[in-house]
Amino acid sequence: QVQLVESGGGLVQAGGSLRLSCAASGRTFSRYGMGWFRQAPGKERQFVAAVTWSGGRTYYADSVKGRFTISRDNAKNTMYLQMDSLKPEDTAVYYCAANPLGSDYDVRSAYNRWGQGTQVTVSS
Repeated sequence: QVQLVESGGGLVQAGGSLRLSCAASGRTFSRYGMGWFRQAPGKERQFVAAVTWSGGRTYYADSVKGRFTISRDNAKNTMYLQMDSLKPEDTAVYYCAANPLGSDYDVRSAYNRWGQGTQVTVSS
């Protein structure tokens, strides 16, 4: 089984950039599809981006397409989310998650392991 720890969140001005990291423990990281979700206060957790086990395919929510880039380094057991052109509406707690079957990447229930989350705040 895999355990996940996010880092890299913080406070940034609108138009700025942040890079989130998700470090995984265990030797099975490369077998999982991986994804990022976010949850703003008073809202449901929503899909942001996902990447297949090999890194060969990526998926994005329409709201972040063209601004965010997901990637992974299986040798380092780490996944990344590069966030550029940040907007105040991107403010949320960001969670990384593991998808054991590598399918339904935008569906929260397809993920069975979650990190503790990292706060991203974008000021206007």
